[in-house]
Amino acid sequence: MTTTNIADAKIVAIGGGHGLGRILSALSDYGSQVTGIVTTTDNGGSTGRIRACQGGIAWGDTRNCINQLITEPSVGSMIFEYRFRGNGELSGHNLGNLMLKALDNLSIRPLEAINLIRDMLKVKTHIVPMSEHPADLAAMIQSGEIISGETSVDELQEVPQRLYVEPAVPATREAVTAIEEADVILLGPGSFLTSVMPPLLLKEIELALKSCNANIVFVTNLDKENGPAGMMSLETMLHWCERAMGGRQVDGVLSDQYRSELDARYHQVIEDLASSNHEWRHDREKLKHAVDKLIVAS
Repeated sequence: MTTTNIADAKIVAIGGGHGLGRILSALSDYGSQVTGIVTTTDNGGSTGRIRACQGGIAWGDTRNCINQLITEPSVGSMIFEYRFRGNGELSGHNLGNLMLKALDNLSIRPLEAINLIRDMLKVKTHIVPMSEHPADLAAMIQSGEIISGETSVDELQEVPQRLYVEPAVPATREAVTAIEEADVILLGPGSFLTSVMPPLLLKEIELALKSCNANIVFVTNLDKENGPAGMMSLETMLHWCERAMGGRQVDGVLSDQYRSELDARYHQVIEDLASSNHEWRHDREKLKHAVDKLIVAS
């Protein structure tokens, strides 16, 4: 196994929402060497309301990632993070979501809108939507019924049989290129079914992951999830990832505790990862230290 120079390492993190934002924030010192591939199927909250009346991809997870990457507080960052209160139509909307949607309408590609915001807020980490075409997450349950919408999947009382992205939209070419060039690819942490899995369901991402030379590592959550994902074992989650990657095996698992139930083929990296303030939240410095080790060993 060859070693990778940390200074030259290219890292890809796949997921959405708070989990992906947390790991990108932990790796912010790597700057443009890091690419976050963000889930774009959310249909709840401010994001869902914008999609319902304006269409397009979901912006909430992207906004969350950018928020956690802002290192220099400014008027621009305050505006981007502002959430409307009160009882009117704007109540509950995050201004960052509205800004991204407005810039999307003014741009040729949604990625251009993201890059404009990144430049304005001095965020060096690449943020790439999994797809630039609107789509929803859907699940087939035991009865054969198809449940559509990310929020509906989260509310299931059983583990679904399968997940789908509908329609079958193409992946962003920058996401595919980042995977092909990566030294380390991190899956998670975050909501397994609704954040980690959706990008893996896109055909181009499946093929890129199947053939890439990167070290693929699954990052576990520090607390059990609510909803159907909370009913899944870690072994099952890894199997789902591998099935979605065309049979490509996950190389390692980064966790806070040893999992004796896992097959010996999974290289387990055990680190104290919890924040001192919130045991369920990953500490940024501890995450960075753990990923540094993964890079050197890749």
